[in-house]
Amino acid sequence: MTELPADHFEEQDAEAAEARPRAQRKMAPIVPAQNIAGRALVLVIAIMTFLCCLTFGAVTLVRDTASVWENQISREATIQIKPADGLDMEAALSQASQIAGEFPGVKSTRIIDREATARLLEPWLGSGLNIDDLPVPRLIIVTIDENSPPDFAAMRAAITPKLPSASLDDHRTWVDRLVAMARTTVTIGVAVLALMLSATVLTVVFATRGAMDGNGHIIEVLHFVGAEARFIAREFRRHFLVTGMKGAAAGGAAAVLVFIVFSWWSSRNMATPQADQATALFGNFAIGSAGYLGVVLMVLVIGALTAATSHATVVAYLSDIDVRQPDA
Repeated sequence: MTELPADHFEEQDAEAAEARPRAQRKMAPIVPAQNIAGRALVLVIAIMTFLCCLTFGAVTLVRDTASVWENQISREATIQIKPADGLDMEAALSQASQIAGEFPGVKSTRIIDREATARLLEPWLGSGLNIDDLPVPRLIIVTIDENSPPDFAAMRAAITPKLPSASLDDHRTWVDRLVAMARTTVTIGVAVLALMLSATVLTVVFATRGAMDGNGHIIEVLHFVGAEARFIAREFRRHFLVTGMKGAAAGGAAAVLVFIVFSWWSSRNMATPQADQATALFGNFAIGSAGYLGVVLMVLVIGALTAATSHATVVAYLSDIDVRQPDA
């Protein structure tokens, strides 16, 4: 049996020792996992997502409020009686309520009492108001059947001769204006949201270009030695997807926190006159389940846009290399 020299075993041990570190060495990603530009991009995406979610929540709130206003047109009408010389206000309120209640299509009538009237005027005239000292009109809320509304012209003709200072208002004129304003606000909000998403896409394009410029020599070497464009693009897409989801999740969480704080503040201040007026216009500042679902979708959309934008940018960059250096 042939004996091998000791030098042969020493060479094998040295080769094995050199092979172990090479086998244990991990492949570095094409795009650095953590750098200053990456952290700045996460912050920018978080801010843009926060603004997008706030805009979406505001649009949802205004849209829901406009829907409530439209429903109120078909549900309620108001009879207003102004003070006059020799007029018994309480008797006039009862008479007008009785006349309106006799019409088909009227479900019920409700007289706004003195305390409620004083609360409505408190934001402008202050507390402790005695409405008997001022010529304050009194109101009657008429609840009507949405499917079979009453004849408002006939109701006016029946009330006005008996109570000349009374007037019937079905709210259509001013509520139609408010609804038109709300729809215009929704349109503007959607346009602003589209601009924010466009700005986010452009930010990701510049960030991807910056990352490629910083690693351009590595990308070109990989491309020229045969690495497929979709492999390189997949590496960038994976990196920017994680970056985008981090920023979008942070921005979405901050927006949800703002919505919760506003809803809590609104519920805590329901008894004040200012909150009553704000609630009458905008509800209780709660965006509802649809708003929160929209925030989640916004986070997913921004994350997907970030990944798709980086992928398209890398593919275009590699195609440009092929055009500039076709022989390579």
